[in-house]
Amino acid sequence: MNTRRPPRPATRSAPKAAGDGDAPKGRRAARGAASALKTKPAEDEREDGPQRIAKLLARAGVGSRRDVERMVEEGRIALNGQVVVHPAPLLTSLEGLTVDGNPVAKPVSTRLYRFNKPAGCITAARDPKGRKTIYDLLPKDLPRLMPVGRLDYNTEGLLLLTNDGEFKRQLELPASGVERTYRARAFGDISQAQLEELAMGIEIDGVRYGKIDANLERRTGRNQWVEMTLTEGKNREVRKVLEHFGLQVSRLIRTRYGAFELGGMPLGAVDVVPRDELFKFRRQMG
Repeated sequence: MNTRRPPRPATRSAPKAAGDGDAPKGRRAARGAASALKTKPAEDEREDGPQRIAKLLARAGVGSRRDVERMVEEGRIALNGQVVVHPAPLLTSLEGLTVDGNPVAKPVSTRLYRFNKPAGCITAARDPKGRKTIYDLLPKDLPRLMPVGRLDYNTEGLLLLTNDGEFKRQLELPASGVERTYRARAFGDISQAQLEELAMGIEIDGVRYGKIDANLERRTGRNQWVEMTLTEGKNREVRKVLEHFGLQVSRLIRTRYGAFELGGMPLGAVDVVPRDELFKFRRQMG
């Protein structure tokens, strides 16, 4: 009779969480710390349950998810005193999280502002070339705000700003289908029939642009105003599409982003979107 005992099942010790002792040296340290901070797969993340660090900090207004991921790479975020090396661990609160050594404040309710951006400034916090930024023009008493998307240096019009990085991301994603409307003043020749071809999308220099609803508003000689509505908002999309038709864009204004319109806002003005309008829009987006 065989009296050998069956082999004992292999056991693995639980991974160390941030702050649970010293990590190995060198590259192994980074891999070990990253593994320690990985908790559950993405499908386990629920809106009413634990959230990823990147999502929690985005909702707290620290920055967008991409901003937070960049901060993690730079070693600026810590959990209970230990530097976070992966933005994906699931947490139930902001407790113990610090950015640049400072505790993260609890998130406040989502706010949304409209800003009529003038030409001649960039949509960024700083510019290596020393050009003027939108933050040089915004009132200093506003809370920390992040732009929803970008407008080029010479593009003007409606720029939305929010304190909620997760809401910002939702508004920007092409999958959300949020429409953006622009008015372009352009020199050259184009017909309404040509513009209507954009409803099927177009490929330019290997880049595919989705459906664009374009209308020729009015023409004076070879100058015309063209209105274009799109949902992707790729880099310099409106300018590239019109230049593809041989037009020279001399002025570009964004007049609408989703349910929010520029209206008669003075150039450089900023105002807050009423909470009931914001709530209605978020409910429509689901």
